[in-house]
Amino acid sequence: MAEQNNLRILVVDDEKSIRSFLNTSLSAYGYGVFEATKGKEALIEAVSVHPDAIILDLGLPDMDGREVIAKIRKRTKIPIIILSVRDDPLEKIAALDAGADDYLTKPFSVGELLARLNAVMRRLLPLEKEEILCSGKLVVDITSRRVTVDDNEIDLSPTEYDILKLLLLNSGKVITHKQILREIWDKTENYEGILHLLRVTMSNLRSKIEPNPDRPTYILTEPGIGYRLHSDTNS
Repeated sequence: MAEQNNLRILVVDDEKSIRSFLNTSLSAYGYGVFEATKGKEALIEAVSVHPDAIILDLGLPDMDGREVIAKIRKRTKIPIIILSVRDDPLEKIAALDAGADDYLTKPFSVGELLARLNAVMRRLLPLEKEEILCSGKLVVDITSRRVTVDDNEIDLSPTEYDILKLLLLNSGKVITHKQILREIWDKTENYEGILHLLRVTMSNLRSKIEPNPDRPTYILTEPGIGYRLHSDTNS
């Protein structure tokens, strides 16, 4: 029997087979699993159960998953991972911009789901006073703004550093193009007009920190959506 880790996961999906599979898989890793089949039920459970994370399907019978996200976000910052058959980048962007923390497409592997779940849970932990952010051999000292890869110091521009810091603070989470442009350049409109600037800056950043910029291992591209920093600290 798995050792309990005292973390509660609310699974919201109208497919019984998916709920059963997730219940069995997550319980095997010590999570306490609660279930909901509809959006309204999910909203009630989110308040009564106080889950540590929510795994949410977008195609619910009574309301769209994005509406569920918006209503939950008015009350709490509980991490939300979308698990959906919808593979359209626009659907993913809409869900992430609505407040979801990550997005997985069905079919999915339990290993990837657990990795994404662990990543969002780690972001709930308070940062130390002297903040050291890491991903494998990539290390960023927030206090001194010092960046090293394999113990070699890397010289980044202020914008490159700010993007890297944003990704590291949200390690494992998909950050959309719009979110990056809003956070780094303070742009709330005309996203398409400056998207090229983001791509050029990201290319320059990768050329400095990636062992092979053509096959990135740290900053991963979510096609048509944004970027995600690889969250495996052992890589």
